[in-house]
Amino acid sequence: MPQLGVSVVEGTVIRWLVAEGDEVAADQPLCEVDTDKIVTDIPSPANGTLQEILVDQGETVEVGTLLALIAHAGRAGGGEDARAPVARPGCAHPEPTGPARSSAWLSPVVQRLAAEHGVDLSSVTGTGRDGRIRKQDVLAAATHANGDRPLHTESPYTAADAPGQLSRMRRAIGAHMKRSLDTAATCTTWMEADMTRVEQARRGAKASSLLGVTPLPIVARAAIDALAEHPALNATLEGDRYTRHEAVHLGVAVSLGEDGLIVPVIRDAHTLTVEQLGVAIRELARRARKQQLTPDEVRGGTFTITNPGQFGSLMATPVINQPQVAILDLEAVVKRAIVVTDDDGNDVIEIRPQTILGLSWDHRALDGAQAAQYLGAVRRRLERWDG
Repeated sequence: MPQLGVSVVEGTVIRWLVAEGDEVAADQPLCEVDTDKIVTDIPSPANGTLQEILVDQGETVEVGTLLALIAHAGRAGGGEDARAPVARPGCAHPEPTGPARSSAWLSPVVQRLAAEHGVDLSSVTGTGRDGRIRKQDVLAAATHANGDRPLHTESPYTAADAPGQLSRMRRAIGAHMKRSLDTAATCTTWMEADMTRVEQARRGAKASSLLGVTPLPIVARAAIDALAEHPALNATLEGDRYTRHEAVHLGVAVSLGEDGLIVPVIRDAHTLTVEQLGVAIRELARRARKQQLTPDEVRGGTFTITNPGQFGSLMATPVINQPQVAILDLEAVVKRAIVVTDDDGNDVIEIRPQTILGLSWDHRALDGAQAAQYLGAVRRRLERWDG
C-alpha cells in the first residue's frame, strides 16, 4: 500500500482490475485504491504474471502492506527472486504501444463510466501517467457534454463510517497530527508584518488578473526566498537523519471542508514567479477538491505553508508536516492602528494592513534564534515588497 498523502496511514483496495494468473505489462493498472483523499490506480512495477493477490477487494490495510506478487516475464515460477512486490506507484517504464494500449491501459472503471455517460474515449485527453485516461477524465468529459451541470453518479467509495464514528480521513489526519506532536519537539514563533506594500501589489495585480485576490502567492515567494537565506528550515528529519534540500518542494495546505484537508506539493517552487505560484496554488486546490490529484502531487514536500487567515483566523499554532522541520502559518490581513516613524523621525499613528506570521518548528533540528531569523527574513521581504 503506497503512501498517498502526508496524513494517510491506510488505504482500501476498491477493486482488482486483473486476476491471479493474468499477464500484466509494466505500468498497467492493477487495482484501484481509495484513501479518502485520493482514489488512484496502482500500476504494475514490471512485466510478468500476477502470481498472488494478498489483499482482497474491500480490505483496508496500512501503508507499506504488500498488495500482490508478480512473477517477472520469462521467470515465472522461478522462486522468490522472480517475484516483484506490488506496493507503490511511480515506477517509470516505457508505455505499451500499438493495439495493446487500448485493452491494457483502459481500466474497467474507465470503460464502464464511458459507457454509462456516452463518452467517446477516443476524444478524451488523459491526464494520467503517459496520457492514460483516468476516471476523472471521463467524468470531466461527461460533465462538459452535460452542459457543465454536475453529474449525479453513484460512487462505490464512502468517506464516512458508521454514525457516531470519525471518518477514515479524520482518523488519518488525527493520527498524523498526533504522530507529529509525539515525534517533534514542537515550538511556535510569531511575528507581525506590515502588509502595506503587499496589498498595493495585490491591487495592481488584480487589475491584470495575475494573482487573484489573495496574498498567499506573494507570501509563498517571500518564504521561498527566505529559505535560500536560511536553508536549515528547508529540511526533513527522519529519526536521526537530518537532510537539507536544495530544491524547495512547497506543500500548500488545502481545506476540503468537512472532508478534512490535504497538502499538495508544488515541485521546484523556487523556480516559479509569483504569478506562476498563484496559478499552481489555484490549480492544485481546484484539483484537490475534485479528488484529481496524483500520488506524486501529495508527497515529497520539503517545507509547508498553511493559510487559515483566508477564513479570518488571527493566530494559530500549525502542526509540523512530518518529516519536515518547519511550517509557516499565514493569518488574516487586518487593518490596525500602529506606531510608525515618518520621514522626519517622528512617531505617528497610522492605520496599516497587518498580519501575524506563525512558524512551528522542530527544536530537535532548529533553535529559537534560527526560527526568529527566518521569520524576520520573510517579514522584511513582505514589508519591502516591490513586485
